[in-house]
Amino acid sequence: MEPEREWKGRATLVDLLDRVFDKGVVIQADLIISVAGIPLIGVNLRAALAGMETMLKYGMLQDMDAKTRMWEAQHRKNNQVPLLEGEEVALKMFGSYYYSKGIYKAWKSGRVYLTNARLLLYQPDMAEIVFQSSLERIAAIKIRREKSFTGKNKDIIHLALEGGKIARLNVLQTQEFIEKLKELQEKIGVALGELPAEELDERANNFLTDGERIICQEKMWHLMPKSGIMAETWKPGYLYLTNKRLCWWYEFEGKVLFQVPIDKITGAMQERRNLSAVLTDKKVLDVIYSNDGSKIVASFSGKETEEWQEALNKMIAKESSQIEDEELETCPQCGEKAPVKELLGQGCKSCGWVSPKLKKPKLLKELLPIAKA
Repeated sequence: MEPEREWKGRATLVDLLDRVFDKGVVIQADLIISVAGIPLIGVNLRAALAGMETMLKYGMLQDMDAKTRMWEAQHRKNNQVPLLEGEEVALKMFGSYYYSKGIYKAWKSGRVYLTNARLLLYQPDMAEIVFQSSLERIAAIKIRREKSFTGKNKDIIHLALEGGKIARLNVLQTQEFIEKLKELQEKIGVALGELPAEELDERANNFLTDGERIICQEKMWHLMPKSGIMAETWKPGYLYLTNKRLCWWYEFEGKVLFQVPIDKITGAMQERRNLSAVLTDKKVLDVIYSNDGSKIVASFSGKETEEWQEALNKMIAKESSQIEDEELETCPQCGEKAPVKELLGQGCKSCGWVSPKLKKPKLLKELLPIAKA
């Protein structure tokens, strides 16, 4: 390359890029760094910058170029999705899968393949199968419109797999994907069912009991009570109201840290409050419930506290109307009111008091084996 120092006219960015790629640029610099007049560091810089065609024309980087092209050709061969023997691709499109393992949760993108045997998402760059499932294991499907982190709404495909696992996918052509999936399953004699809405929540599947269903749920902060040297702390999680209880799921530990039966809740109210020096004027929901004859308040903060207050008060009113239909009696130990049949037949739920009539049969059962001996 022959260096050219003269340039007629005014150079633009396009001219500069054209010169770099076509003819190249040679940079030569000598630099000395000194302190208080004493030279400390010397730099001698010589560099050539040009397009690869120009570099190869002048005999530069030829070995590296050949090795790079050879590696890329081999890498592309390995990037083909690994199919099983006799497996044929029926549909291929770009998509993503919600990967969740431990504290790592993220959408992983790649190519979604539907074959005559399975569904999988493959990442060509990493040569990795991120998700796969045989068609027989896909039992039900549900499409839900959700807002992404960019603020745009998109269709999320929820697939119920054997064992209770829920897989979440997003593809470019949702309807085409569903139709092809149903078609492939029909060929192997499998019917794709409809996934109930309450089963879409993987967190809820960890704690819901038989016959328990979700009425409403929302991401909520909860004021954790003082424990040991730890002061009261607001922590993020998810609040659930079911037909049996109110509970709060702590995502970091992956378990329910607060729960109270519906019949123990006596009231709910909401107000605006400062959570900290930074989080000010936030909506707070206070849930009042009874425990061992004492009134306790649990506090939660979220966007829809008014709706939660209304839902809880409706549940309380429903429970109260059911109790009013029955004859009430006061517990002799804690003073809490309860239905007579429940109090005499099962005991007091608040303090654990048991009727002497219930204690007698229990005592006889314990003494009978001793008498026989």
